[in-house]
Amino acid sequence: MSQAPQGNAHNAFEEHAPHKEADDKEEVYFSGSPMVRGAFGKFLLSLLIGLAIIAAPFLISRFGNMAVHWIVYLACILVGLGVIIAPILVTRSIRYRITNYRIDFERGILGKKIDTLELWHVEDVRFEQSFFDRLLGVGTVTIFSNDDTNPKLPLRGLPNPRPLFDKVKQRIIAVKRQRGVVKMDIGGGAGIS
Repeated sequence: MSQAPQGNAHNAFEEHAPHKEADDKEEVYFSGSPMVRGAFGKFLLSLLIGLAIIAAPFLISRFGNMAVHWIVYLACILVGLGVIIAPILVTRSIRYRITNYRIDFERGILGKKIDTLELWHVEDVRFEQSFFDRLLGVGTVTIFSNDDTNPKLPLRGLPNPRPLFDKVKQRIIAVKRQRGVVKMDIGGGAGIS
């Protein structure tokens, strides 16, 4: 009894497989956390508040002529330091992975939550960079989509954001063409997808 060679049977299966691999590979445009310098305003505000909390018991005991228990000093120091480092921890707990097909948005300090937004769901994209952002080399790319979980996804604190914005914008158009998604404006700005 003769059997067909294994390779031929495998190739015949591949030809009739229900799902084919995409022609192009997934390319990562950006992967990482937002830059801490992108949250400079929040960090500066938290620094001032934290220092005020730390200094409060010292100022009360010095100028208020009141005795302050050592536990109050310790508590104020710990709370003040927590307020100071909170923006850094929050910024570092966020991760973006932006590819030529999707955006993964991960967040969480103790637990983790990841949302994925496919680029073909994106309706619009916006680039923002304030004067201070330009000085610090960061910016925000905001994604607007028809996705239920992420209708508006601001990607803050991105380094070198303009080239990334241009890549994502062009890739959104290409992905929509690949999927046959066409948007037509009819009259007063209403669109049909």
